[in-house]
Amino acid sequence: MRAIIQRVNEASVKVDGKEESRIGKGFLVLLGVETEDTMEDLDWLVSKIAKLRVFGDENDAMNLSLEQVNGEVLVVSQFTLHASTRKGNRPSFIKAARPETAVPMYEEFVRKMEAQIGNKVQTGVFGAMMDVSLVNDGPVTIFIDSKNKE
Repeated sequence: MRAIIQRVNEASVKVDGKEESRIGKGFLVLLGVETEDTMEDLDWLVSKIAKLRVFGDENDAMNLSLEQVNGEVLVVSQFTLHASTRKGNRPSFIKAARPETAVPMYEEFVRKMEAQIGNKVQTGVFGAMMDVSLVNDGPVTIFIDSKNKE
């Protein structure tokens, strides 16, 4: 399971010109589910993101977590995080999980993130063409892959 975490001042998702979700200060999480991902990967990633200390403290040092700043979360499915560009110029997405696997994992990720941070998590629309807007704070952008957890 892969995630791009962007610390944002605000972020939103539109589908067909209609706003589906919006958050203020917090994380925009682009989430990619791989065919071999397990619940262990999911649990580890939820915990890692919730506890990631990248928000400024009273000295403006990156010392506070999402939970500590009562931050919001917007999760957007992003199968392209599993693109392989090793051969040729057209990416292969063979490692990305099919919807029948990815949707339940995505939904469980959202449920567990809500439980972890004690806030409702906003989402994109799985499988839709989305316009994702954000104001990246910092900018702070972090890539996490559950296969690199050791």
